[in-house]
Amino acid sequence: MPMDRPVVVGVDGSSSSLVAAEHAARAAVLRSRPLLLLHGYLHPLGYGVPVNPYDIGVPVPSEEAQRMLERTAADLADRWPGLVVEVRQVAGGPGITLVEESRRAELVVVGSRGLGGFAGLLLGSVGTQVAAHAHCPVLVVRPDEQQIPVDAPVLVGVDGSESSRLATGYGADEAALRDVPLVLVHVGPADEGRAVPEEIEESRAAYQAEAVRLLAEASTAVRAEHPDLVVREHPVRAAGPAQGLIEASGMASLLVVGTRGRAGFAGLLLGSVSQAAIQHAHCPVLVAHPVT
Repeated sequence: MPMDRPVVVGVDGSSSSLVAAEHAARAAVLRSRPLLLLHGYLHPLGYGVPVNPYDIGVPVPSEEAQRMLERTAADLADRWPGLVVEVRQVAGGPGITLVEESRRAELVVVGSRGLGGFAGLLLGSVGTQVAAHAHCPVLVVRPDEQQIPVDAPVLVGVDGSESSRLATGYGADEAALRDVPLVLVHVGPADEGRAVPEEIEESRAAYQAEAVRLLAEASTAVRAEHPDLVVREHPVRAAGPAQGLIEASGMASLLVVGTRGRAGFAGLLLGSVSQAAIQHAHCPVLVAHPVT
């Protein structure tokens, strides 16, 4: 992979995007990559086309936005010595702009809501669009995560799918970069609704065997690539995979999810578990898109 691929973050001056920029700066330093602060300056529905059909050409970049980008870049460069920061304005909706830039990026970072977001939405349209359509991994940062934890483990959901294996590889790389443990989580079904003791015991035994097998396979693959990494296996039971991962995310610095698990539909770009995780997790979420 080319070493000049930057970490890209969408910045619009909102508190959410500035928190995302801080996470992006740390990610760039850990990877020894440059940081690109990107501002798409047309309405998300405009996609770079003037709304008024009588307008000729594309609007010019905003001087106010340029000053905001340069202030943010200077602040990040001061606080992260050695970080190389570039700023750019693009005439396009923020979502499509970040998706297109992801073709040349190591990582794309988005906040959960920008200036155009609605307060009742946990993840705005831009974050949803980028998380679903990007051509590289996407880090989704929630606005209430003002402090970046540095010693909590990286958490990965394991279900045996190809998407899960990709997420496990990304999670192991992240844990190694951060010098923290990697926790592999397999979520099995809860006992609710089974009144017969024999059925409960049978279900527990089947889950235990499946969890042991999947977690052992994932651990073996991780240790082959990262022999010095501390790897923990954590089987849990919950009403569903999403709920189990969200509950477990309270003890993590990062949750890594695949785009689709074993129950996902091939036509969906982002499965229900991944969608729930980026909406409700208690830590930042890395969506493990392959680099294309």
